[in-house]
Amino acid sequence: TRMGRAAIRDVGRVLNVPYGEVDKIAKLVPPPKQGFHIPLAEHIKHVPELAAIYKGISYEPQSKNPTSISNSANSQYKKMLDLAIKVEGTVRHASVHAAGVVIAPDDIRKFTPIQREANGDKIITQYDMGAVEDAGLVKMDFLGIRNLSILGRAVEYVEKNTNKRVDLDKIPLDDQKTYELLARGETMGVFQLSSEGMTKWLIELRPTKITDLSAMVALYRPGPMGSIPDYIERAHHPEKIKYFDPRMKDYMQLSLGLLVYQEDVLLTAINIAGYSWLEADKFRKAMGKKIPAEMAKQKEHFITGAIENGLNEKKAQELWTLIEPFAAYGFPKAHAASYAIVAYQTAYMKANYPVEFMTAVMTAEYGDTDKIAEAMEESKRMGIVVLPPDVNSSEVGFKIEDLTNLNYEDLSRSITGVERPASNQGIRFGLSAIKNVGIGAIESILKARNNKAFSSLYDLCLRVDTRLVNRKTLESLIKAGALDSFGTRASLLIGLDQCLEEAHKSSKSKNSGQTSLFDLDEDIQLEPSFKLPEVEEMELEKLLIFEKELLGFYLHEPPYVKKLVNIDQFTSIRISQIADEHISQKLTVGGVIVEVKKIFTKKSNSEMAFVKIFDGTSEIDTVVFPKTYDEFKNLLFKEEVVLISGKLDKREESFSILVDNIEKFDAENSIKINFRAIEIEVPLGTDGAIFQKLNTTLRKYPGASPISVLIPSGDKIKKINLAFTVSPDLELVKSVEEILGPNSIRLI
Repeated sequence: TRMGRAAIRDVGRVLNVPYGEVDKIAKLVPPPKQGFHIPLAEHIKHVPELAAIYKGISYEPQSKNPTSISNSANSQYKKMLDLAIKVEGTVRHASVHAAGVVIAPDDIRKFTPIQREANGDKIITQYDMGAVEDAGLVKMDFLGIRNLSILGRAVEYVEKNTNKRVDLDKIPLDDQKTYELLARGETMGVFQLSSEGMTKWLIELRPTKITDLSAMVALYRPGPMGSIPDYIERAHHPEKIKYFDPRMKDYMQLSLGLLVYQEDVLLTAINIAGYSWLEADKFRKAMGKKIPAEMAKQKEHFITGAIENGLNEKKAQELWTLIEPFAAYGFPKAHAASYAIVAYQTAYMKANYPVEFMTAVMTAEYGDTDKIAEAMEESKRMGIVVLPPDVNSSEVGFKIEDLTNLNYEDLSRSITGVERPASNQGIRFGLSAIKNVGIGAIESILKARNNKAFSSLYDLCLRVDTRLVNRKTLESLIKAGALDSFGTRASLLIGLDQCLEEAHKSSKSKNSGQTSLFDLDEDIQLEPSFKLPEVEEMELEKLLIFEKELLGFYLHEPPYVKKLVNIDQFTSIRISQIADEHISQKLTVGGVIVEVKKIFTKKSNSEMAFVKIFDGTSEIDTVVFPKTYDEFKNLLFKEEVVLISGKLDKREESFSILVDNIEKFDAENSIKINFRAIEIEVPLGTDGAIFQKLNTTLRKYPGASPISVLIPSGDKIKKINLAFTVSPDLELVKSVEEILGPNSIRLI
């Protein structure tokens, strides 16, 4: 089906509007919200840029004085948009749903004509997804979830590593370590619960049972999201649970009296508005599909039925107002519960088998350098050692490696820089995560290595199939640090061509039957004529460039890394957490400038810049328009660590920030903005002397953040808000943990 962007492009092509202009206008159309399409006519009303173009004004986001478009262009753009509105929603071409499966009670040809897909062998229907249902067939979407693969792989790693078989269907649903992990907000890699917003709510909720997770999965959506604070308040204070109507108590106890699940709406329609089950299902479908005409009928039916069943008109209207924004996004209980179980299973594996779980996450994400970098950061926080790629130790994917056999020098090369490992096992980087190193090359390396390590670059070149492990592959392995045990990267790169030549000559001699007396004994090896050149290692900056290019992050520590450690406290969001929900919001991100591309605008010949920043795990492009560039150009240099503020934009599938402010990052003078409050959990039985010591320590860090102390009291936790405020820096965290133990303090 042709939607807004495609409609503009198609009409623009027919009207002979220049491609660049059509592309610019089409990109102004926002993506669907939570999977629901918004008509182009609505976007033209509410997107300032589109509205301006439709009215004949040249809209420039940074300009306070928009200029008029010429009459001819104005007429052409308006005509293009008017026609696009008309053709929007019409069929554009045939396509195949990636996960759609049609089920028939008999031979499917009795219900729908079939055909082969255009460029493949799949048998598909000739009807669209609506028509196949009208024809009496059942359509199911079978979606693949990567987290299920991660769980399966984690279970395999546990069995291989500990000889223990974890049955995910039989794990206890009351595991304390799992709920503590979620309450701390350590959700990276946890299904459905890892977004920034969800994590903050989990920290406030402090879930203790699977139904808490089910409710959060159902509520964290556009319609129900406004009920989350109320749900958390009721969860902590059951005495505050109330029902809109006493009759709702019978079926909304699990929802704490709030509209959480689709069933809450359906049963309200049945019990309060007098619907039959069939009518309730039609009601659900009308709300889910957002059919205006049907919704108008349903509103009248619902309110009339509610009044007939005992509500006055005002209360009936209020109930409809509660239901209307919710139902289009509501999850059925079965859906929410299924998601909650998978979420719990991933959290359980992470809490109880952290090394195995993180190994599975990295193996699943090996093609996404941003995700790998994020997993590295999480491993560092968890105290898990991640060792760099090594041609003598690495496998295809990431693997668990025993640290007890490694010497200090090997451990010091840990990518995560963990000084005190949380266990005697770490994770070895997989060769498949290195760019330009294909599976065929890796299999050749593993086959040649077998049980005998390579002793040198020459030995490697001699034993592998150099048709698979070619020069480009070897160069990538060197630049990524996988051959560091053979020499400096500079000497390996310089000597690579000669080494390959020597190895080729040796192989050719053997193949031609030119053997020597010594060749008869496989255990005796002649010293190769090839020697690596003795040269100094290349500069750190060059090493870093290669590592970032091949791995997506750094093995060596760049000079600015220490500055990035605390930068999250000064930003509103991490780059890796940016999502569609943040589009058009003003964000503050921080990181090091890794690329500055300066250009001159065609219109005014003013200088502006495209700046890429990297926060240690992920990077984002930013756009600095002329006026902002003039003000902050003295900060726009590579390796400068900065805080950048501006509106989030999305073009095609890439995010960018339209910058309005840039600040040089200074941990002492920049303003902390990311933490609203601090919570300290005090163990049961803590004596007065410890409390006194805690009080004295906290007062050493004056600041603006409120602080609360959580004290166990029977089955509940008593929360006490302290009368003074503090500054939430890392020294405070260390000081509190020295008194109360690890993870006793949370920055929220």
